[in-house]
Amino acid sequence: MNPHKTTSILFVCMGNICRSPTAEGVFRGKADAADMLAQLQIDSAGTHAYHVGEQPDPRSQEYALKRGYDLSPQRARQVCDADFQQFDLILAMDKENLRHLQNQCPAKYQHKLKLMMSYASHSPSDVVPDPYYGGGRGFDTVLDYIEDAADGLLAALQKS
Repeated sequence: MNPHKTTSILFVCMGNICRSPTAEGVFRGKADAADMLAQLQIDSAGTHAYHVGEQPDPRSQEYALKRGYDLSPQRARQVCDADFQQFDLILAMDKENLRHLQNQCPAKYQHKLKLMMSYASHSPSDVVPDPYYGGGRGFDTVLDYIEDAADGLLAALQKS
C-alpha cells in the first residue's frame, strides 16, 4: 500500500445498523492494529433510509464490544450518488444490496462494487447474513465472517 495515498472504503448493507457498521468498526480496529488507519478513509451506509441518524443496533454494539470493537460513535446514513465517485471500494454485505448498488451506480464506477465476502478465506458463505430478525448467535456469525473478510481486505491492501 502506498503510504502517500489514501484508500477509501465504504461498507454497505440495507439499513446501516447491523452488518455495515460492524464491518466499519471491525475493519477500523484491524487497520488501526496494523498501523494502516492513517492511509484509509472508512465509512458505512445503507441502501435504504430506514434508520438514518440512528446508532447501530444495540445487539450489534453489544456483540462487537465483546470483541473490542466500539460501534457507538457511528450513525446510520443512506448511500448517496457522491459515494460512487468518492470511494475507491464499495463493499456490499450481500447480493441483494450489491444489486441495489449496481442499479444506482454510474457505469464508470461499477468496478468499485464488490461483495465483502470476496475477501474472506475461512468462512463458508459468500454473503454476510442479516442478523436483524434472529438471536445473538447471528451477531456472532456476522462478526466471524466480517473479521475473516477484513483480514483478507487488509492483506489485499498491503499488497497494493
